Amino acid sequence: MIPLPTHVDQAVAAAVRAPSPLNTQPWRFVVDQGRIEVWLDRARVLRIADPDAREARLSCGAALFNLIVSLRSNGKTVSLRLVPKPEGPDLLAELVIGGDRFSSPEERKLAEVVFRRHTNRRPFADWPVPVWARTTLRAAALVEGGLLELFGRGDRANAVARVLHRAEAAQARNGAFQAEVALWTRRTAHAPDGVQAPTRPPSPHGIPAQESFIAAEPEGGEPVLGAVLTAAGGPAADLRAGMVLQRVLLTATAAGLATSFVGRPFETPETRAAMDRVFADLGRPHAVLRFGYGRPAPMTARRPLGEVLFRQSEASL
Repeated sequence: MIPLPTHVDQAVAAAVRAPSPLNTQPWRFVVDQGRIEVWLDRARVLRIADPDAREARLSCGAALFNLIVSLRSNGKTVSLRLVPKPEGPDLLAELVIGGDRFSSPEERKLAEVVFRRHTNRRPFADWPVPVWARTTLRAAALVEGGLLELFGRGDRANAVARVLHRAEAAQARNGAFQAEVALWTRRTAHAPDGVQAPTRPPSPHGIPAQESFIAAEPEGGEPVLGAVLTAAGGPAADLRAGMVLQRVLLTATAAGLATSFVGRPFETPETRAAMDRVFADLGRPHAVLRFGYGRPAPMTARRPLGEVLFRQSEASL
């Protein structure tokens, strides 16, 4: 008889459903009795696009949120400690699982949509995102100690679009960047990591179709963009931002919204700095998202738990 998965197994299965750049899945989890450690997997950090591992830590923060919401929805108390330090930067967080508790309807709802959330790179329908949904998304970010700044067409969107064009132009000239992207996008449909190469041609504006948040919208459509921000930067802020990001993504999924990332400006040094300037009046930007209504899109696969979940005795070998 196959044993039923424990609450820790369920939590890690939820954690790996977090988004990551090119589906690199830069995490591993070490379990020791009632403690779960979240580690950065350096071998899966994009060396050209993410040399400081900022986006990788953001992804690990999203995975951390999934861990917590799964455990809490299963009626467990959880204590969290964010622990990235200069002398040991790859140990990111430690969770201590406590006694039983009653889960809230919100926790159960978010835990349920973990396995439905996915990035939708297709153009969104010409339907406005209602005010109640925008309010709910902003509130979700605040709960996790961050900020979600929503904006549509206007000065900020135009500034982001200009930075996006600069990023794409710089990346097109960078052979190492192109080789790294090719490594992670030449995947088959059922590969456990990476993504399939896009089959759609670039937009006439030169922005890749999956990131053309203005040009790809239907005529008359109003794109809704959202920047995830924290008050400060640094490794711990990257993790916190990932938790903010994931609560926002799950809240959007529960509201029936599709989401995708505008990621390229964060993948080039000069445009990362430019994005900081665009949002300097609000805080430190970590991600820009698109929100809307879209046709169903396929979900990317994840590696089996045996590749990311370790017991303390195994991790020390």
